[in-house]
Amino acid sequence: MNKALFIDRDGVINIDRGHVSLKEDFEFSPGIFDLCRKYSDAGYLIVVITNQAGIAKGIYTEDAFLKLTGWMIAEFKKNGIIISKVCYCPHHPDVTGPCECRKPKPGMILKAKDEFDIDLSQSVLIGDMENDLQAGRNAGIPEQNLHLFDPPPPL
Repeated sequence: MNKALFIDRDGVINIDRGHVSLKEDFEFSPGIFDLCRKYSDAGYLIVVITNQAGIAKGIYTEDAFLKLTGWMIAEFKKNGIIISKVCYCPHHPDVTGPCECRKPKPGMILKAKDEFDIDLSQSVLIGDMENDLQAGRNAGIPEQNLHLFDPPPPL
C-alpha cells in the first residue's frame, strides 16, 4: 500500500485570493515546494484535494480550472515534485445540492485511496481550514496526521 500527502490548494499550495482561476492570480505559498518535496522524497504520493465552488457558481468554467491545474502541476514538476492526482469538487450545496465530494465529506480522499491503494493510517493531510481536517477525520486519517498549514507542519 502507498502513503499520501493530501494537500489543499487555496490557502495551502497558493495564497487564497478567493476563486483563483487564472495563473496571473495564482501565487504559490512560500515554502510549498520544499514542503512537498520533503514528503515526496519520503515516499508519499502527493494528492491535491480542493473544493472549487467557483465552478458551480459560474465564476469560472471547469475548463479554466483544468487549464490552471495543468499549469500548476507543470510548475511542481519543474521543482522536482510529481503531483499524483488533483481531486476537485465542482459543487456548492446552494447551487448544485449536496454531494459526497465537497469537504468536509471524505469523497475526494476515498476516491484517491481506492485509485492509488493508499493506506490512510500512514497518510497525512494538510489544510488551512477545519473543513479540510474534518474531511481527513471522516476518511479515517489519524488525528496526529492532520495539520493546519499556518505554520507548515514538520515532516
